[in-house]
Amino acid sequence: MRRFFANADYHFIEVRRKAYMASGTALAVFLVMALVWQFTRGSWLNYGVDFAGGTLVQVRFESETAEADLRSLVAPSFPGSEITRFGQENEFLIRAPQEAGNEASSTADAFTALLTDRYGAGSFEVSRVEAVGAKVGSELQARAALAILLSFAATLVYLAFRFEWRFGLAAVIATAHDILLTLGLISALRLEVALPMVAAVLTIVGYSLNDTIIIFDRIRENLKKPGRRADFIGALNGSINETLPRTILTVTTTLVTLLALFLFGGAIIRDFALVMIVGIVLGTYSSVFVAAPALMEIERRWPAERKKGKVARPARVPA
Repeated sequence: MRRFFANADYHFIEVRRKAYMASGTALAVFLVMALVWQFTRGSWLNYGVDFAGGTLVQVRFESETAEADLRSLVAPSFPGSEITRFGQENEFLIRAPQEAGNEASSTADAFTALLTDRYGAGSFEVSRVEAVGAKVGSELQARAALAILLSFAATLVYLAFRFEWRFGLAAVIATAHDILLTLGLISALRLEVALPMVAAVLTIVGYSLNDTIIIFDRIRENLKKPGRRADFIGALNGSINETLPRTILTVTTTLVTLLALFLFGGAIIRDFALVMIVGIVLGTYSSVFVAAPALMEIERRWPAERKKGKVARPARVPA
């Protein structure tokens, strides 16, 4: 890998405007989709039982069963229920919102009784039941959002201490970019937002920050060399090129593992693996095309003070 990129000399900063346009276009598309889901489905995210409350039942029938027949059976007794195919053939996920005055756990028994009356006792198997109260679900939503916000705050403090506040702010901008695009994709594809999905988002935050810190550490070392501060753009490009072998190697090995999970891990983990794949790609992209350009823009507006009170502004960058 180092032989392939031993003499890398790519001008990443000079194409930053194209990267801005690509990210902005993706964010705009996802925003439109989120608004569509908000007005048509009542929520821009497809909250699972973990967050919305209610009951989830995974059932597998021994013989062929039509989804339409199952839906017509469940809908009158459990309004607002969703039925989707899941995993193997004749396997379904049934989600029912929690009704006022009813315990979420009792809904699974009602499902089982309803299916038994229609299809018979030995014609199906209930392989999974999840029941969460609405209050617990709302608390989990708040805690998940708090966990992400605290990760941002901790990142800013750590990088401000390790480097300087400019690096911390640039890293937070890049990570926020990754989170927004990842959530936009989750919303657009109507992926179920459950606790594993929150774990995936937090993992993406960690990966993106790690990749960004590697590049920022090299930038800091290069800026210490005589004359490199004056050529700030050259220092950024040089640092990205120097760490490019490590970046490509890391993302490749990580994606191979995630692709294996996506292809062979089964339906239960497929959405998690898909979000991780997209997040890892976004984290690598943002480290190069968002974090470094953001650092440049911050340095141009609030340049670091050098010795003897002089301020060295970075050179003008061609459009």
